[in-house]
Amino acid sequence: MDGQINISQNGIWEKPFLCYEFSNRSCQRFIYPLEIRLLLYILFSISLIITIIGNLLVIITVVHFKQLHTPTNYLILSLAVADLLVGGFVMPPSMLRSIETCWYLGNLFCKIHSSLDVTLCTASILNLCIISLDRYYAICHPFEYYRKMTSVATLIMIIICWTVSAALGFGMMFLELNILGIEDFYYENVDCDGRCLVFQSKEAATVMSLTCFYVPAFVMLCVYLKILHTAQQQVQAIQSVNSEFKKEGKATKTLAIIMGVFLTFWIPFFICNLIDPFIGYSVPPLLFDLFLWVGYYNSTCNPIVYAFFYSWFRHAFRVILSGRIFQINSSRTMLL
Repeated sequence: MDGQINISQNGIWEKPFLCYEFSNRSCQRFIYPLEIRLLLYILFSISLIITIIGNLLVIITVVHFKQLHTPTNYLILSLAVADLLVGGFVMPPSMLRSIETCWYLGNLFCKIHSSLDVTLCTASILNLCIISLDRYYAICHPFEYYRKMTSVATLIMIIICWTVSAALGFGMMFLELNILGIEDFYYENVDCDGRCLVFQSKEAATVMSLTCFYVPAFVMLCVYLKILHTAQQQVQAIQSVNSEFKKEGKATKTLAIIMGVFLTFWIPFFICNLIDPFIGYSVPPLLFDLFLWVGYYNSTCNPIVYAFFYSWFRHAFRVILSGRIFQINSSRTMLL
């Protein structure tokens, strides 16, 4: 860890920077120039503030306005909660770790932070899976939709989604299932004071990547392709018969865009996550960190997608910012 000596350009022997100077198990530290560190702090801080405020607005909107108390919007609410937690609890410690290139918040909080990271990513994609099923019944089986996708059924699915996500995230980290079978290699070659990462064996990386991303993503793509095929067959009839079907179609398009944004932002990370153990853990840490932040920015973009495509969100946004939300009966404001 600290036994390596570097030779500077002028031939002077230099000891590398360490996260903990007085620890014989300290990780090495890379120190960015002050200007770059300040710029990164500003950029990361702006992005996490936008993430928190944007998703908080979505949550307030869906909770406050009674017109939006529908199964589809409850799923949007659940997704916004996951994104808000990413901005409030995952991104700030990750910002410190990325810029300082060391972890100074202790081993216990490292496990909690990593667990939340896995949990919230899993919760996001499982919420999107439920949303795709909601859209499937709304478009492909509209007459069964209100019978099957009730508020109670949606609540049960949301609870299952979060329970499975938390069990996977916290179970994997606190039971150390991610390094099962490679414990000796991890503690001898990877573990050091000042490092916080989700290191995985080949088996763990495969299972986690398939469970958290690839299988749900494949299911969602299949469902939306089925929806697209059905919608193309019925588009003329839907547009001429019932405006409610047009509204469902627009909601489906918007949520499909949200799913596409999610997949685009997380694909680079999960490709690296899956192949890294099979190529001797040779993916550069900086590239891994970059792709992880690209994934985090999905939580920043979702409220922007809502604001761009949903007129009810823009209307609610104006009501909230103008202070009219505090007026009596503001919860019954017509947004659609």
